[in-house]
Amino acid sequence: MDPECSQLLPALCAVLADPRQPMVDDTCLEKLLDWFKTITEAGSSLLLLQENPCLVELLCHVLKPQDLSSRVLSFSLRLTGVFAAQEDCFQYLQQGELLPRLFGEAGPLGGAAWTAPTVRSGWIQGLRSLAQHPSALHFLADCGAVDTIFSLQGDSSLFVASAAGQLLVHILSLSMRGPAEGPPSLQADDWPPCAQKIVGHIEESLRSTATPQITQALNVLTTTFSHCHDPWTQVLWVQLHPLVAALLQKDPVPAAHSLVDLLLSVARSPGLSSSSCGLWETLAQTLSHLSPTQAGLLALGILKLQDCPQALRAQAFAVLLQPLACVLQATAQGPGPSGLLDSTAADSVTADMLLPSKAACVGLLCQTLAHLELLLPLPQRPCPWPQAPLLGAAVTLLQLCRGSGSPASDAGRQLCALLLGCVRVQRAALDFLGTLSQETGPPELVTQVFAVLLEYLRSPDSSPTVLKKAFQATFRWLLSSPRTPGCSDLDSHTLLFLRELLPVLQKRLCSPCWEVRDSGLEFLTQMTRRWGGQAGFRHALLASEVPRLTEQLLRDPESYVRASAVTAMGQLSSQGLCVPPAGPEHPGSQQKSLLGELLHILSTDSEGFPRRAVMQVFTQWLRDSHADVVGDTEQFVAGVLQVAGQDLDWEVRAQGLELALVFLEQMLGPPRSHCPYAVTPPVAAPAGPLTQALQSLCRVRLFEFAFRALFDCDRPVAQKSCDLLLLLRAKTASSSSLQEPRSSPDVASVEAALQRWRAGDQAQPLGDLEPEVVLAVLRSMDLEGLRGALAESSDHVEKSPQSLLQDMLATVGILGENEADCY
Repeated sequence: MDPECSQLLPALCAVLADPRQPMVDDTCLEKLLDWFKTITEAGSSLLLLQENPCLVELLCHVLKPQDLSSRVLSFSLRLTGVFAAQEDCFQYLQQGELLPRLFGEAGPLGGAAWTAPTVRSGWIQGLRSLAQHPSALHFLADCGAVDTIFSLQGDSSLFVASAAGQLLVHILSLSMRGPAEGPPSLQADDWPPCAQKIVGHIEESLRSTATPQITQALNVLTTTFSHCHDPWTQVLWVQLHPLVAALLQKDPVPAAHSLVDLLLSVARSPGLSSSSCGLWETLAQTLSHLSPTQAGLLALGILKLQDCPQALRAQAFAVLLQPLACVLQATAQGPGPSGLLDSTAADSVTADMLLPSKAACVGLLCQTLAHLELLLPLPQRPCPWPQAPLLGAAVTLLQLCRGSGSPASDAGRQLCALLLGCVRVQRAALDFLGTLSQETGPPELVTQVFAVLLEYLRSPDSSPTVLKKAFQATFRWLLSSPRTPGCSDLDSHTLLFLRELLPVLQKRLCSPCWEVRDSGLEFLTQMTRRWGGQAGFRHALLASEVPRLTEQLLRDPESYVRASAVTAMGQLSSQGLCVPPAGPEHPGSQQKSLLGELLHILSTDSEGFPRRAVMQVFTQWLRDSHADVVGDTEQFVAGVLQVAGQDLDWEVRAQGLELALVFLEQMLGPPRSHCPYAVTPPVAAPAGPLTQALQSLCRVRLFEFAFRALFDCDRPVAQKSCDLLLLLRAKTASSSSLQEPRSSPDVASVEAALQRWRAGDQAQPLGDLEPEVVLAVLRSMDLEGLRGALAESSDHVEKSPQSLLQDMLATVGILGENEADCY
């Protein structure tokens, strides 16, 4: 510990031990505890206590009968655990009877402070820290702490209850590490007393008729098998497996969710997923005993396992598919997926699973769709994958939600009534339908897919979120549409769909709901980026009103829509699909360019989102050599940087640096990629082209923009500027033709101006700069040191332990004088 901190520590301990002192906040106590953890991890806890006796005095003082803050008491318990984690310090604290008085019946455990969850939590965390060595196990047994931990598993505070279960797992694992001379016996009867006591408590809880106790035992076992993989865990599972399996005989199965977690934890545990443990049989029985919702969770977990018997995988997949099979059966859409269910079983399951209530029906269907969506991209998914039945089920669900399904039975009609207008199922089904686009399907089903998507996009009843997902699913299915061999254009069926889709898109771009307009613009941007160069798409788009409507949305009252319109227009313009925009005041008068319109938005829009979008479009235009840019690139870059440099939004300024970097690389070439194993000597750039390039950078005032950004109050902007200037210096490092003496008046003038900028006075511009002056200034700047300083956290100075102690003492002092919290 630093001498300065040692001098401050006694005063702070006195403040903490004085109940009359107003207390600092929890954050300071947490930081203080973290500091002590750092010290003890790096050195001796015993030496720390011997050199700073005020710490022991603090721990003793909290035991006195007084109205001490529960936060300070909790902090003291946790701090004691940190010190006692080292065995010699543990023995030192034991000699003074400090540990039993803090963690035994004589301590907070039997006092009024125990009613505070903070104190109970601190007690558990303190024991968790000190339980690191055999001496701690003896202490836990002698002071009766294990029994208290058992009772805290049912604590009213979920945080305390969870921490108690985790502490039991830690103690069990610690007791099973065995003495130094060898591992523990694999015979459960020979296990250490502490381990036997915990296992006995788990057995008693599993036999209980109270669901909370069963849940606690299952949670402890789940954590054990998740974190402990030693051979003794297999012995533990074999011993407890009959009690776990006996839970399946109860109706309903108690603590089903916790049981699923346990079984999957055991299945994933190395050495426990073998047939000798009876695990696979138990999993199969559990699938048939749980409710559909609970069984679905277990089925998904089984199908995610890397190694699993094929018969169990088939059973799990059948369970997962049951709800959708019932939907197909109820609407006369043929047999269940891949024939996994016969008609009688499916009909009874329909009534049992889907028809009790709308909430149950909707929850089960959404869960099933989400599980299948997770399963589809996995390499261990079932094979063959029932693509056609799943496509049919997704389309049928969407039709039922719209009231356009064809139920074939009373159950089907009831199902239709439950799902009619259900936005939650619509969203889930559209997500699943979009995921299914990764695979092919029969042409007649694909036709149905596009038909139901178009139906949703057309419907005035579709909510904004449903429309957004319908647009997303439509784009994914368009991406997967078949291509004519040797041709990258869309096929005739897709183009026909596109001609039907564009009028719908036109309508959505005129929607009174801004979320709908925004989703339509995002969809248009995606389509243009993907097919903007293909003749069929270009012809269909230009024959529609979509480009004109998109241009009008540049002046939308909602900023999100304006930003999306900027992005869409930028993409349309890049592909030559942009209708020249007319002036807003006089639509029939002389038209102005899109570049001017976007510059106007960048200069005048009151919201940041559209201005950021303009900068992104301009950067991409420069990168792609857009027609409006290549005419006079320098004028374009200079105008954009001038406006971006005055913007109050740091993301606009940062994007301006990105544009400057693109221009710099176009002038000087991209940065070389350095192989860590190759020696690459610097390559000198030709003097003539380098001089011309630097003069161009000076004319667009790129250096003034970058230097101003270097001292930006927003750190990401300054970091980006620093990287850009370092790249420029590396590009010109080997040029000997552009040297300027350090004592040049011009160089001194620029350096003086930069010093004023650093101090916050950026009113004076740098004026016209010459390349030689810029390079001389760059060579004199410590850009590497600045980059290192910018990489540090903003509170790196104030984050020191000494500063923390001073702040805590100053805060308490201010509070004591003014009797009010200064914050």
